[in-house]
Amino acid sequence: MRRAQLPLSLVEVALGTVLILGVALGFALGTPAPDRQGPQLDAYASDTAALLANDPPRHDGATRLQEVVASPAAFDREQDALSNRVARILPDNVLFRVETPYGAVGTPTPQGVSTGTATVPTGHGSVRIIVWYA
Repeated sequence: MRRAQLPLSLVEVALGTVLILGVALGFALGTPAPDRQGPQLDAYASDTAALLANDPPRHDGATRLQEVVASPAAFDREQDALSNRVARILPDNVLFRVETPYGAVGTPTPQGVSTGTATVPTGHGSVRIIVWYA
């Protein structure tokens, strides 16, 4: 009888050891940190959208964003000023893309990076602001 009990005890010890080592390894390696960039990037995008939605127009329209999306010609005329304004709003380590119904300004959005977004509806279409860390 003792011979039959010995292997079962060894199996229990081996399983216990594996379990303890697994837990210890979990603590040693830790878990991946939560994505803290997303909420901050969303805040940057929302703040930029709010500022642009309240900026006075340079020529026509109620706001700068309404002026930019009024027509393709208005977008062509205002795109450089829009890009410069967004660059002044955001920190230096944040890149951006502003998409309108008539075109986009800023850097093309790379794949695989955390981004923040905000969308502002206007009378002529929506403007989407996308930001990410450089």
